[in-house]
Amino acid sequence: MTAPQSAAPTRVRDIVLDGDGTPISGLLAEPADGPPRAVVVALHGGGMRAGYFDNRARPGLSLLDLGSALGYTVLALDRPGYGRSAAALPTGQLLADQSTTLHAALADFDRRYPTGAGHFVVAHSNGGKLALAAAADDRGETLIGLDISGLGLHHADDLHRLPATGSRGEWRRHWGALRHYPPEAFHHSRSLVCPVPALEAGEFPAWQTLYPALAARVRVPVRLTFAEDEQWWRHDDEAVRALTRPLAAPTVRVDRQPAAGHNISLGWAARTYHLRALAFLEECLLTATSPPSGAAAAEHRARR
Repeated sequence: MTAPQSAAPTRVRDIVLDGDGTPISGLLAEPADGPPRAVVVALHGGGMRAGYFDNRARPGLSLLDLGSALGYTVLALDRPGYGRSAAALPTGQLLADQSTTLHAALADFDRRYPTGAGHFVVAHSNGGKLALAAAADDRGETLIGLDISGLGLHHADDLHRLPATGSRGEWRRHWGALRHYPPEAFHHSRSLVCPVPALEAGEFPAWQTLYPALAARVRVPVRLTFAEDEQWWRHDDEAVRALTRPLAAPTVRVDRQPAAGHNISLGWAARTYHLRALAFLEECLLTATSPPSGAAAAEHRARR
């Protein structure tokens, strides 16, 4: 049986934003018919680039194509220390400074492009840390919600090794089983994989200390996804409770993505995950002007 094909790929183009003097590069896809309903801001993980969300291994796997086809602008950014900003920030930035730079870059984007209902962040791994930090550091933008994959609180083991470092076997540990990815994904990833900036790498062990204070200031809905073959973070019941309990978000959802490894958006499950992320965005838009329901309030209390 032949797999269904997606519509013709959206025209994805390069973009450079002003992050308060730091050039922040990325990829942009806009809807073909009229202004966007919202802007999906996509933040890659450690040792990757914005193209992580523009999977070209097979038709239909790109978040930029899918989101723009559904009426959203999709803005996938190279985080500070990656892409065009690497020359200006050779050692990268600590998380708090990344948040400041991201807010400045998004303010520049908002001055130049229509944003619809506001920003909805889809983030992966270390990009999820930045998503949470930016949500905690409220600068007055309209933030609709966060959809984060591949980020936990407790490491799955004691290795504490970063993505894009170590031996081939270690590289495979960060991806999970190779069967979760089209063969073309590994050729495509050669242009995406890059060194983790030193400041980002050095701050990695501090995540468990930084997280509770950040989580307590997040006031928008959050969805967290773990791949079935996630090997970087613990996602057992105890670890998930520890992750969700500090969040002050009005809604917190935890999902599992079957048939996927850590780099979900580069795998066969990319379209499924992206559809689920955008469905969560739809829910956030639907309830944005409604008061919290009794069920939502009870769910929040139960996490505590």
